[in-house]
Amino acid sequence: MTFLLEAKGMTKRFGGLVAVNNVSFGVGAKEILSVIGPNGAGKSTLFKLISSFLRPTAGEVLFRGERISDLAPHIAARKGVVRTFQETTVFRNMSVRDNVIIAHHLRSKASLLGYFFATRQAKEDEAAFGRSADEILGFLGLESIAGETARNLPHGHLRGLGIAIGLATDPAVLLLDEPFAGMNHDETMKAVAMVRKLRERGLTILLVEHDMQAVMKISDRIVVLNFGQKIAEGTPSEIQRNDKVIEAYLGIEDEAIGL
Repeated sequence: MTFLLEAKGMTKRFGGLVAVNNVSFGVGAKEILSVIGPNGAGKSTLFKLISSFLRPTAGEVLFRGERISDLAPHIAARKGVVRTFQETTVFRNMSVRDNVIIAHHLRSKASLLGYFFATRQAKEDEAAFGRSADEILGFLGLESIAGETARNLPHGHLRGLGIAIGLATDPAVLLLDEPFAGMNHDETMKAVAMVRKLRERGLTILLVEHDMQAVMKISDRIVVLNFGQKIAEGTPSEIQRNDKVIEAYLGIEDEAIGL
């Protein structure tokens, strides 16, 4: 398989603590790959490394064959590798639509001064961003809440807004950090359908998640971490039968990993 995004020998040390230890894997175009593992396995640190929010102690991340490990996060995002967050970062006193419009400014053609003086390019940008925001909200089935103030949204819609904000940056790879956290079963199934639609849109999805039922339902492949090391990689059915994965999850009900 030709990989769109590759992590090669990713290692991160914090003093004497090795949070991520020589982890390698790749993600193919339009693939949904999940990273799972017990608490403290290194999943969040790995995500920060891939999205350039942390620099690796060793190893590198390649996107379309280009090293992005040393880039600032906003530069990596402009190239197409975009991360959403566990705690959805939104302007809570603004409408859903305005939040998505603001997220488009990573793609602005006008300068900051251009926006201040309302130049022609700035006006064209704003009109284009409004049309794109409407299209994104419609695609995600969120058009009915476009005018709602973000602070009034239930948890599931806040997660949806976070994904809409990510889409506004026009990513090729979208990194979703626990997109199903805190959701009930119905909300999770709606979110799973939403993530599948992202793949249909042409995106490659890399996600960290604790909800094993959702992970097994949605993933093409799964990477399993434990104590900072990769202990398994494979399809959901392969992961469910893997002795190392079962051992890592000892103490958790079998149903948690679909067994």
